[in-house]
Amino acid sequence: MAFDKLGKFLGISDDEEFDEEEYVQQDNSDNNQIPLNSINHNNVVSIKSGIDAAKSQIVLYEPRVYSDAKDVAQNLLKNKAVVINFSRMEDGAARRVVDFITGTIYALNGEIQRIGDKIFLATPPKFQTDGKISELIDKKDNLN
Repeated sequence: MAFDKLGKFLGISDDEEFDEEEYVQQDNSDNNQIPLNSINHNNVVSIKSGIDAAKSQIVLYEPRVYSDAKDVAQNLLKNKAVVINFSRMEDGAARRVVDFITGTIYALNGEIQRIGDKIFLATPPKFQTDGKISELIDKKDNLN
């Protein structure tokens, strides 16, 4: 008896009869409203794509000896873009490092661009660069 009063108070009393057949019919009719093959799967986005984009990094390097090229290549293999400034290196050694990095970029299907006098940008395949900094390079070439 006390449970009946508590049930009425909470709104879960047995006063109203429950028609199980009517409930099953309503449940089945709701499932038939949206066919499963009409769901648009174009809106599905991979969770990993958002995570990778958030972790994209650009590493800055100023190599001084040829052996520093290995560190640059390791960062490219980890899908990090690298800006390399050769201002503290002799031209011959800098050419050797650029050749090594170019080989690494070729193997990864990435890109390497000259963005300054002695500055290069090396990017792994998933990075996109837009635009060029050719004005500075063209001015220097015209002065020589």
